[in-house]
Amino acid sequence: MNENQRPYTLHDTPTKNRFIGALQTGSKVSQAARHFGLPRSTAYRIAKRFEKTGMVSTRKRTGRPKKLSEGDKRLLIRTARKERRVPFRELANSLQLQVSASTVRRTFAEAGYHRRVARKRPYLRKDQRKARMYWVKLYRPLGITGWALVSFSDECYIYLDDHRGRVWITRRPDEVLREDCLVPTFAQSTVRVMVWGCIILGEKGPLVVLDYPGGRGGGMNTQRYREQVLEGPLLEFHMRMKATRGTITFQQDNAPSHTSKATKKWFASHGIPLLYHPSGSPDLNPIEPVWHEPKSRLRNLPHPPNTVDELKHAVLRVWDEIPIDDIDKHIRTMPDRVEAVRAAKGGHTNF
Repeated sequence: MNENQRPYTLHDTPTKNRFIGALQTGSKVSQAARHFGLPRSTAYRIAKRFEKTGMVSTRKRTGRPKKLSEGDKRLLIRTARKERRVPFRELANSLQLQVSASTVRRTFAEAGYHRRVARKRPYLRKDQRKARMYWVKLYRPLGITGWALVSFSDECYIYLDDHRGRVWITRRPDEVLREDCLVPTFAQSTVRVMVWGCIILGEKGPLVVLDYPGGRGGGMNTQRYREQVLEGPLLEFHMRMKATRGTITFQQDNAPSHTSKATKKWFASHGIPLLYHPSGSPDLNPIEPVWHEPKSRLRNLPHPPNTVDELKHAVLRVWDEIPIDDIDKHIRTMPDRVEAVRAAKGGHTNF
């Protein structure tokens, strides 16, 4: 291939069909091409072909017989849907099909399937899905003005080296959140620094680098949570927001130090109402994607921190640099998150 020649890209038939459907509903070719990720020249060629032949694919030509029959193709797809993590070559070998991996790849591409990295999501039990639907019932009436009166909080682990392995699976674009297309995540404690942060629409709350001994019995507990977070940074921030906006509801997850009797008693004695938050639901907290900002900024520093002390100072510095707009855009998605959980019947969402 010539160095200046663009590599050939195979666009699957379902994408082409959706592109034609957009044109039939009144979209312009250039607009629909951008939406479906098609080059303009390819989009115009598909539109012209459909106008002439009524098809999005090229007409079948005579030539070498196909290596795979229609039955073989259906068998491949059916097997891949059962064994999402098996690579294409192993899949063909297990079915004793004498074809190359590229032939199998083209077969799946024609049906809209591609190898993709499996997304990680917390494992959801049946009772947790039910709790998420209860959350929808409680807060669906809230509009963005209602969510503007909620302060969201979370702890986040900052690693000195946050590289993670990836798991490849076979799926269609609309199967991204299927259970067998996900990598379940569970609580871990192999961290270097833990921070607590708080946000509200239009305001960036404090960030606290938590201090705890670590090891057995040395993690975050009720006393440390009260001393390092509640009675200092949170109370001051909450009272300031309350003075300008009125009643502010506080959101936190279901960590043991958050749900202990002593912690609940502290919130009650200070008149701070709590937002109901289902367990295993980081997608219902808009501060979760905000954590990508300081992590990304840390990775892009000219001289990344090499020690825990350097990391602590760097985290506080990059938190102060995050623009308010980069936080507000996530809080403004709360009505959409409610609808997404409702549509998924308590299951995973794209947030």
